[in-house]
Amino acid sequence: MSIVEERSYTLHTQFSPKDYFDIYQAEGLQLQTEALQGFQGYFVTEVGGLNTIVSLWSYPTFEARTERRAELAANTDWRRFLDKVRPMIKSMSNKLMVPTSFSPIQ
Repeated sequence: MSIVEERSYTLHTQFSPKDYFDIYQAEGLQLQTEALQGFQGYFVTEVGGLNTIVSLWSYPTFEARTERRAELAANTDWRRFLDKVRPMIKSMSNKLMVPTSFSPIQ
């Protein structure tokens, strides 16, 4: 069984997704994709809750997710990145989803 994690961040109005992604692409993207491995994509909302960014990550098991996230959290460069972007974030949400048998993402 695999799982897909959806993470959503709504930014404070004084920050734009571009502000977040400028820092993320320069300092966070490589660290996160190497540690978590199952990068599916990043998205920006156009309708609905605005100023929100969404990422999708896949994992073979819940245990693999737990291990990979712990590895990332222990990385000092990742923690420095978080110190820069956390003030931008107004709210966060997280979902763990199981794909259907006919889903293109397995």
